[in-house]
Amino acid sequence: MTDRTEADAALEDLLLFIRDSRGFDFTGYKRSSLARRIRKRMTEVRIGDYGDYRDYLETNADEFRSLFNTILINVTSFFRDLEAWHFLQREVLPELLAGLEPGQEIRIWSAGCSSGEEAYSPAIALAEVLGIDEAVERVKIYGTDVDEEALRDARTGMYSAKALEPLSEELRDRYFEPNGDKFVFRQDLRRRVIFGRHDITRDAPISRLDLLICRNTLMYFNVEAQAQILDRFHFALREGGFLFLGKAEMLLSDGERFEVANMRQRIFRRRAGETGAMHTPGQPRLDIGLGEEVQGFVKRRLLTELALESAPFAAVGLDTEGKVTVLNAQMRNQFGLTPHDVGRPLSDLELSYRPIELRSLIDQALAEHRSIRVNSVERRLGPEDPQYFDVHVQPMWNGNGPHTGVVITFVDTTVATRLSHEVKVKREELETAYEELQSTNEELETTNEELQSSIEELETTNEELQSTNEELETTNEELQSGNEELETMNEEMRIRSSELDETRAFLEGILSSIAAGVVVLDGEQRVRSWNRGAEELWGLRAEEVYQQYFAVLDFGLPTESVHDAIADCLRTGKRTAAVDVPAVNRIGRSITCSVTCTPMDGLRHAVVLLMEESPAIPPGAQGN
Repeated sequence: MTDRTEADAALEDLLLFIRDSRGFDFTGYKRSSLARRIRKRMTEVRIGDYGDYRDYLETNADEFRSLFNTILINVTSFFRDLEAWHFLQREVLPELLAGLEPGQEIRIWSAGCSSGEEAYSPAIALAEVLGIDEAVERVKIYGTDVDEEALRDARTGMYSAKALEPLSEELRDRYFEPNGDKFVFRQDLRRRVIFGRHDITRDAPISRLDLLICRNTLMYFNVEAQAQILDRFHFALREGGFLFLGKAEMLLSDGERFEVANMRQRIFRRRAGETGAMHTPGQPRLDIGLGEEVQGFVKRRLLTELALESAPFAAVGLDTEGKVTVLNAQMRNQFGLTPHDVGRPLSDLELSYRPIELRSLIDQALAEHRSIRVNSVERRLGPEDPQYFDVHVQPMWNGNGPHTGVVITFVDTTVATRLSHEVKVKREELETAYEELQSTNEELETTNEELQSSIEELETTNEELQSTNEELETTNEELQSGNEELETMNEEMRIRSSELDETRAFLEGILSSIAAGVVVLDGEQRVRSWNRGAEELWGLRAEEVYQQYFAVLDFGLPTESVHDAIADCLRTGKRTAAVDVPAVNRIGRSITCSVTCTPMDGLRHAVVLLMEESPAIPPGAQGN
């Protein structure tokens, strides 16, 4: 077993241990980002092996909180990706409200809400659309996350001025109230936001939702976990409800249950007619790169339309639901149909029963898996103006799978009926046209297979791009989290530096205010402080003597005379008696300098020298 395989197995064991001991199931998370976050925490506690870290967790219960805070990257803000929120407020919310009864409750779920900013954001957006009073009556928002510590912050509704920077001053004043150096979300709307712990990979979803917000959360999960989560989201939304994803997430492969409301802003709508029962979709996934128009293009019926449009006879194409998907020029001209009839059910058109009942022919063709042909069908435009058609019902099959549609052709045989001598020619033309149609269908089949192969290659590439994009987004949020930590540390350092500067200025002020000379020596007896009194006494400025050895300084005091006093002070750790030393002050006058040596608290081997000029002794006083 290789080292990497052993590390992967050890990581899986660690994840199972976390799940069984604390109920946090990270097994559905992407292993690359998950391993990176766990390694970051292991580095902080100086542990290099997953097994050793598991032992550390068993003996240090508080470590779980630090680990979870590292794994769960709580990067969020009010109205994150402002352009997407503007589109939601301007386009989506009015459409959502139009589909509800007056006074009906508006239900919203913010999944992965972290510290609450993305749960309070829709509350503000709806209050702006409805008015605050109506929003208080109708809006109910559920904010969920797996991080209990983040949820505690969310429940307080209290944020710093920096956290509110994305909001305009007007919105901040309208929805937040000052509380010390922070701001609190207004209480009437706050009561409409409910926070609770919820694991979107395991817990039952909240139901009957009008809007589900889950932004940059799915990108942390692997494909299987994403499929399970999207299944729960589909169940949670009511018919026509909206799903709002993050900028790194796009839902395309589950198009049977979700349709695109705005791809750029990552907003999707639950399709009408879908049941609310939870089921496992056929490999839905988050994808990136393919546009919706490409999916429609690869459907074979669109290619069939192109062939039918150029056919020399009237033809209509139907999809699997019996709706008209294409009308060629001959069909429009002979039967009075228009492009507006495309998309209508065939049963709504006169063509379905006149000049012949087509619905029974279509059912027969599909049941018998063959084409149906009816010759010489009469159509009367007037008493003396009959027309005759050969009607051909051709099911279209996708290999051995279900049928993809039906092509119905009407070949005008009026002239052939009237002029018998042209019957043979017309028949040959029809047979030739039929063979051409069959040949065209075969070519379309071949083209479709080639397109399908290309689509599979594109899907593989898109999956790789999506995975890379999600990794980059995860790394970006990790960097943002680290940057916020550094900003906090910088602010603390700035405060401490300011306090130190203030303290230093205070001490220097004290030293400067002392008339006597004060000199501070460090453990190597270098000068660390030289106050103004020392400058006035000896004529040397502080910058001239700073970091110089005291013993080699050349000024009016013979430094060797105080060497013993300094040694006694360092040896005993006590203040020495004053030593009178003959000296010469800065103006060249002989004086007697009284030097006192005191040990300095808090700095090892440092001493403070206090130097004062002794008062002159009156003549004759010594004899007395």
